[in-house]
Amino acid sequence: TIAPTESAYNWQELLEELKDRGVEDVLLFVSDGLKGMADAVFNVFPKAKYQVCLVHVARNIMHKVRVEDRKEVCEDFKTIHQAKNAEAAKKALETFCEKWGKSYKKVAQGLLENPYLLTFYGFPKAIWRSIYSTNLIESFNKQIKKYTKRKEQFPNEESLERFLVTQFEDYNQRFATRCH
Repeated sequence: TIAPTESAYNWQELLEELKDRGVEDVLLFVSDGLKGMADAVFNVFPKAKYQVCLVHVARNIMHKVRVEDRKEVCEDFKTIHQAKNAEAAKKALETFCEKWGKSYKKVAQGLLENPYLLTFYGFPKAIWRSIYSTNLIESFNKQIKKYTKRKEQFPNEESLERFLVTQFEDYNQRFATRCH
């Protein structure tokens, strides 16, 4: 759908439209952490789980720490989503916050208060890499933007839609056998 801005309100409208069109059960939503997004998801699909994109979280952290600390902070943050299970991830999160909490109190506090950091650990390990981040879909969206900008002009919305559907079909064929 086309929306004037990316907001939780617009996303909630889109989710309601999907539900009206027949989507009944959603296991997991992964998003970049847009403020109010989790509430929008739970308003429409109350049984769904919600995971904030850990790559976006890492990027936000990097903007809040000194340049000389970035590499080490980033490496330490990775231990959270690369842990062998949820319990180890919680310990890694505690260790991260103990180590960096004095220097970056707001960063540590934000991580500890975020209930959607480790949701992906409740799913099969085989798909963790695909669901702790929005990178898979964002990469595809970037590719779509690149292709549509190259086209001089689509004569109408239907021609753009046909083009997008062929891109989606190609994408689905390419990744049909991948476990995610």
